[in-house]
Amino acid sequence: MLSFHLGASIFKQNKFPRGFIRMDSLPDAILQHILSHINNARDVVACNSVSKRWKDSMPYIHSLYFPRNSFDNHTGSGNPDIIVWKMLSSIVQLEELVVYSPFSGAGLSSWLSLIGPSLQRLELRMDNLAELQTCNENPSKLSCISAAMNLESLKLWGVLMTQSPKWNVFQNLWNLEIVGARMEDSALSAALDACPNLTNLLLLGCEGVRSVLIDLPHLQQCKLDFYGLGNCSLSLTSPKIEFLEVQGCSWIRVHETNYLKNLSIANNAGRVYLVDFGKLEALEFLSIRGVQWCWDAVSNMLKWASEVKHLYMKVEFTGDFEPLQPFPEIDLVEFFNNHPKLQKFDAHGAMFAALCQKNSLKHVDSGFVIPCLEEVVITVRSPLNAEQKMSTLESLLKYGKNLKALVIKILQMKSSHSSADDFFDEICRFRYMNRHIVRME
Repeated sequence: MLSFHLGASIFKQNKFPRGFIRMDSLPDAILQHILSHINNARDVVACNSVSKRWKDSMPYIHSLYFPRNSFDNHTGSGNPDIIVWKMLSSIVQLEELVVYSPFSGAGLSSWLSLIGPSLQRLELRMDNLAELQTCNENPSKLSCISAAMNLESLKLWGVLMTQSPKWNVFQNLWNLEIVGARMEDSALSAALDACPNLTNLLLLGCEGVRSVLIDLPHLQQCKLDFYGLGNCSLSLTSPKIEFLEVQGCSWIRVHETNYLKNLSIANNAGRVYLVDFGKLEALEFLSIRGVQWCWDAVSNMLKWASEVKHLYMKVEFTGDFEPLQPFPEIDLVEFFNNHPKLQKFDAHGAMFAALCQKNSLKHVDSGFVIPCLEEVVITVRSPLNAEQKMSTLESLLKYGKNLKALVIKILQMKSSHSSADDFFDEICRFRYMNRHIVRME
């Protein structure tokens, strides 16, 4: 912004360095093309003051951006809503509008009545009014958006969606992003119904929802983050889904997964009771995280994700009820036989401990190998069963014929007994003997 203001000042004072090409010597079409790439509202105002020719070119800009502090030092006449309206009224065909500065519902309504038909991308920071004011505002900011009927991308920050927005169907909208929202189930459902052709959906930091039903036939990427007790339920029907990330749900059903390649499920506040995906034949990356998962949910995910290439597991406990339970024993040989394409494996705490049970390596077939494994990241939090843990680490090196990196992370080892020191010494010795592959972090 500073360089642009400096350039405008030089132009007005006719102080040009040697070899400098004057902008006013350029043909109109080239000047308009250059200036059309300016989008910051302050820069647009500065350009208008340079010359009549520059001012005549500014109506051809395609994008306009109002930062949060656009009107912090405003002392002139006219409120910010009117100033924005005047700027928009001078633009021939605006395609993108981004407003982070405060505005009213009436202001937004007047803007979109001008530029709605041409607008393709709209981003609004809507958290400027108190909740009571927002509820009583007429027209509501959400309902005003329906005037931009040709939107392709809509991004909203700080949304109060306790009532269904009065939207017509956005036939061209492929991207919807809502960050920081308080909403009701019915309002969210109505909003999604108005966007039937979405390919990308992002809901981050949303609270108040209990049951989420998504039925979008073209959806390919979906990221959901529900804030609260972690007890939401999700039902997703999107046959083209490729990327899915879910945080804060206890019950998850995804009905069609033929194209799902990247899946991440986390619940930092509650318990994951049920997951229902079916065979995940296209899945390449799976991440499951949380404090407590029911064991059926964990074991089903591992069974369905047999073709996965990168597996990240950070579930601390299992158990169907309140008491936290450790993972049951997992046979290491059977685990890797069931995941033959696994290339990278991140095992944290409970998962690694489950693979280190005494019976895991009792009956190893002479032909057993881990064919594709290239990188393993192990997180150790306890010196218990130290001998079995060391044996498991050695087995990963022995049978992982293509293993290139084994990373060992030791976190918060809670023991005042000398066994913790002995275990740490064993790991250090193991790292030294295999230093071309093993490292500690």
